[in-house]
Amino acid sequence: MQHRELGDSGVEVSEVGFGAWVVGTDWWGDRDEDDAIEMVEYALDAGITYFDTGDVYGHGRSEELLGEVLAERGDEMTVATKVGYDFYNNPQAGHGELPKEMDVDYLRDAVDKSMDRLGVDHVDYLQLHNPDVGEMTPDVLEFLDELREDGRADAIGVALGPSIGWLAEGDFAIEQEFDGVQYVGNMLEQDVHNHFVDTVREEGAATSLIPRVPHSSGLLNEQVTPDTELGEGDHRGFRPDEWYETGWEKIEELRFLERDGERTMGQAAIQWLLSFDEVASVTPTFRSKDDIDEWAAASETPALSEDETERVAALYADDFGVDRFDGMEKEDYRTSVDGDDLEDAGLLSAD
Repeated sequence: MQHRELGDSGVEVSEVGFGAWVVGTDWWGDRDEDDAIEMVEYALDAGITYFDTGDVYGHGRSEELLGEVLAERGDEMTVATKVGYDFYNNPQAGHGELPKEMDVDYLRDAVDKSMDRLGVDHVDYLQLHNPDVGEMTPDVLEFLDELREDGRADAIGVALGPSIGWLAEGDFAIEQEFDGVQYVGNMLEQDVHNHFVDTVREEGAATSLIPRVPHSSGLLNEQVTPDTELGEGDHRGFRPDEWYETGWEKIEELRFLERDGERTMGQAAIQWLLSFDEVASVTPTFRSKDDIDEWAAASETPALSEDETERVAALYADDFGVDRFDGMEKEDYRTSVDGDDLEDAGLLSAD
């Protein structure tokens, strides 16, 4: 496993991270808590050192379970968590978004409670969870600086979602020299990834990018096939059928990335993201020990060549030659700046 620095914070993260939203929740299918802890320990044994959780996952339960492993193996781990959703005063309704709270007093209390659940006196990497750009006020920025200065957080970032505030927020975080920006990015969903890469380069920023969903909800690792029936409660079910139907066709155009005995499609999906120097870590969703075995090893598989990355870019520019709607309405992406960010990125027309 190779490691990269998160921004210029001095915090090192494994190139393949562990998205702990599957720990303490049932959003990706039911999992016994003992099994979840065993998965975390297995990932550590496989060389993964970066673990990303959030206080809202399982309403604190993900942090508590991760804290059990931290108590025994904390010197091997770099842990990130997130704050910003007020689950303390609001019940969870399915997979719906809870009310957010970015008041400094609330955030201060939320950070303290997260550290208590994790059993630590500081957080390696603290992220605001899906803030709108207008919620990252001078007071909030001052609070984040205070956390770093007091040694309660070694690095600061934001975790963003496509329908919860996205482009303007990431650009702002990069301009403000946050250490990291997390978002959805993969070979089938390149627009936002490419946009943030460009912003980092244009700003000359040290901000690291942390893409999640590298396998596009099961397509690029071929765990979702034409025969797959997603179980009730499986978070991947939010994708429309057309997304998977067009995706299966697109994957066939990417077969050239596979190398028999050297690199699987699932590993190539991770290596494509790691081909960008701006990316610090890629966080797939592990569902089994087999996933960990395969994807943790991606860091050591052959890197994509320049010819391969150029071919992927050309395929994406032509929508992989698939002339059908994929069911994902870009107009549904939430924007906090009246769509200006989406238009600037070419996701929406000025019309």
